[in-house]
Amino acid sequence: MGEIETPVVGRREKRKQEIRHRIEEAAYTLFQRQGIDDTSIEQICVEADVARRTFYGHFPNKHALLGGLGISRLYNEMEPMLHQLMTNHPSTRARLGAMIEYIETSFAGMNDIDRQLIVIGPTALAEDRERQQEIGSTAMESFKHMIDIGVELGDVKTAFSTEMLASVVVGTLNILTTTWALDSRYPVFAKLEEARVMFEYLICAESPDKP
Repeated sequence: MGEIETPVVGRREKRKQEIRHRIEEAAYTLFQRQGIDDTSIEQICVEADVARRTFYGHFPNKHALLGGLGISRLYNEMEPMLHQLMTNHPSTRARLGAMIEYIETSFAGMNDIDRQLIVIGPTALAEDRERQQEIGSTAMESFKHMIDIGVELGDVKTAFSTEMLASVVVGTLNILTTTWALDSRYPVFAKLEEARVMFEYLICAESPDKP
């Protein structure tokens, strides 16, 4: 109980994901080194050691690659993060607090290129409704699962459905992330701390040792 289930991936699909990841990592390295506009698809292919046809088998153009990288920066760490939270922290309150700390640490290590990619990510999703639905459903189900476990533990309030509570968490984090990506002056760390208090207020039942 309390585990985030990971789907079984076939060998062919795994190989496809590995190549896609290699292309994305090569592109990200080049973007950081020389900027997005000055990086060509040809350079990315050389860095990733793939043929151009292989690149186009995964991304129809550079914009799609940028969008894929933006989605990766936003969502790829979500399931590992939640698995770590479920494993290392015994209560919903502790998991929510650790989640905010995890996000703050991630944001602290990001730069202008990362923010540009985060902004581009949602535009790529708008062009791929199936992928948009898949990511949205995965995010919702993952956070809902964490809250459902809290209900079983008895440390989550039952005034609202777990679906609604998960929606509040996902929606709030998305808005804070996008706003910060668009404006580096946005006080995202203060807002994340405010979100932590709000999540605890809406989701967590009072600790047993409180009157």
